[in-house]
Amino acid sequence: MAVNLLLFASAVSFAQSNSTGSATKKLIILHTNDLQSKLLGSGPNAEYSPETTGDDPIVGGFARLATVIKNLKQQAPDQTLVLDGGDMLMGSLFHTIAREEGGEFQLMGAIGYDAATLGNHEFDFRPSGLARMLDAVRRKGGAIPQLLLANAEFSQVSPQDDTLQRQFDQGFVRPYYIFSRSGMRIGIFGLMGKDAAEVAPFARPVTFSDPIETARALAKMLKEREQVDLVIALSHSGVRQDKAGEWYGEDIDLARKVKDVDVVISGHSHVLTPQPIMVNGTPVVQAGEHGQHIGKLELTVGDSGLRVLSYEVIDIDDSIPGDAVVQKEIARLEGVVSRKVLKPFGYTFDQPIAETKFDLILKQQESGIGNLVTDAIRWGIDRVDSSGAKLDVAVEANGQIRDDFFKGTDGVQWVSDAFRTVGLGIGIIDDVPGFPLVKMYVTASEIKKALEVLASVHPMKGPSYFMQVSGLRFRYNPNRVIFDRVFKIEMEDSAGNYRPLDFSSSNEKLYSVGFNYYIASFIKVIGGFTYGILDIVPKNAQGQPLNNMRDAIVDADPVKPGVQELKEWVVLLDYLKQLEDTDGNGIADIPEKYRQPQERIVRIASWNPILLLKSGNYLTWTTVALILTLILLLVVLPVFRLRKRLMRNKIPF
Repeated sequence: MAVNLLLFASAVSFAQSNSTGSATKKLIILHTNDLQSKLLGSGPNAEYSPETTGDDPIVGGFARLATVIKNLKQQAPDQTLVLDGGDMLMGSLFHTIAREEGGEFQLMGAIGYDAATLGNHEFDFRPSGLARMLDAVRRKGGAIPQLLLANAEFSQVSPQDDTLQRQFDQGFVRPYYIFSRSGMRIGIFGLMGKDAAEVAPFARPVTFSDPIETARALAKMLKEREQVDLVIALSHSGVRQDKAGEWYGEDIDLARKVKDVDVVISGHSHVLTPQPIMVNGTPVVQAGEHGQHIGKLELTVGDSGLRVLSYEVIDIDDSIPGDAVVQKEIARLEGVVSRKVLKPFGYTFDQPIAETKFDLILKQQESGIGNLVTDAIRWGIDRVDSSGAKLDVAVEANGQIRDDFFKGTDGVQWVSDAFRTVGLGIGIIDDVPGFPLVKMYVTASEIKKALEVLASVHPMKGPSYFMQVSGLRFRYNPNRVIFDRVFKIEMEDSAGNYRPLDFSSSNEKLYSVGFNYYIASFIKVIGGFTYGILDIVPKNAQGQPLNNMRDAIVDADPVKPGVQELKEWVVLLDYLKQLEDTDGNGIADIPEKYRQPQERIVRIASWNPILLLKSGNYLTWTTVALILTLILLLVVLPVFRLRKRLMRNKIPF
């Protein structure tokens, strides 16, 4: 009897062991994010050679991406999912034909992506533009990733998002989709984060519901009603790392607050996570940007839950031969861009426009590339201004400078390289790709408010809010009272000399400022975010408030009827083209002055009372008064009361 019981127990143990083993399933997730139309990778396009290896410095490129994904998917097709965290579009000349070709979506389908969420940049051509892209894809046929977005909300009043809503209603974009891998049902949904929604002004009238609440309801439904084995969030929200190495951000909050989400594939913040960030057992991963890396996450899912087996970051570089079929399609798209987009402006995709002897890299400080871009804005607006008045100041936000100038091997920059720098956006009047430049007038005190965006708002809101400038230089102290950190501004005169600017409210002189329309759309946002402290009232040359920023758009050809939008990317190309050819090879050379910052923006972190109080406004002096009052209450008054008590008791003080 004892022997029989022992055999029975052993059999049960063996069966349970077998059951547990059979229930444990393996899943491989390949993931990217923020590809942003970088079909040719990052670096000088002239040097990209995906057909060969070991001969170029370019990282990324869809042809090389295709090789890696196809090979990995073939190794374990029933266990592998290929996912993207959003912002597939907007970042190169290829996005200018997305409404007609849908090239990025088509290529991702050919590469083997299974699903992708929509990011903020998918809405840069407005809801109608995104709808046109999806229509183009439908016309051409072929597989594309299942597009996902769960928290988009369409207007019940405005018809401007109706065409896109129809695409959602017809299932071309879904809130979630259930895939089958390794015998598991895997529910995947897409999210737009709060910060991403905030920087998507052209998505209106589409709005986005709270991503955490959306995720909580959807993940619960997938687990309980759909009985999925795993829930994956494709979240275009972001993660960041502080100076101490701690991870934070919306996607960390998502993993922490939504218990039914098992994996978070992150996007939006362009961060590379070398290992999964484990939040209450949920891995959160992000793969950098522009297809320079692929993340490979291997999991097991069983009775004991989810377990991360391994994580690998695969670099996409010149060691990888490109997929010939994908590269052939990219070459075709280059020709379409030259014919349909560049020809009217007198350019071609592979035309050398300038050369550089050094890299121009964007940083969260004054940068040579920032000086170049803002100088080009001043030059471009001055060139078409029939009044002859010179632009006083040009401003560009780091978030709008989308790529660097890399010297590479020989320094030659094509038109397609230069476009990547400031190529975002869509026309306001003409619906042509590229943000137009605007010109408005403000007072000196409002110039200071604008500079406080860099000095005070940027540290709170992130790197995109750092600004580059031309036409002035200024000093700020990060230790001063918030929104009053700029203490010295100098304006550049016609001879190139800098003169002190009186930015007190008594100076009523108007100054002209130029920037692109996207920044103009944020003027009211900044005022609201700072509770009216940094309110700026855009004005025309006569000092009358501009109720509609369309009226400030610069006309590239005043002779023609109507307004011909002056595109920022065209201005940059024209500016580069007219630079001096110093070596006589027929290509303009980027001047040495852009190698280093020119001290237009100087940060002076000091506790020196003079630098804390110099040129202070009411915020500084109110703070000083509060501090003195506090000192009085905490120090002087107790001493005074002690003295009175001692005198009352006739004790010498």
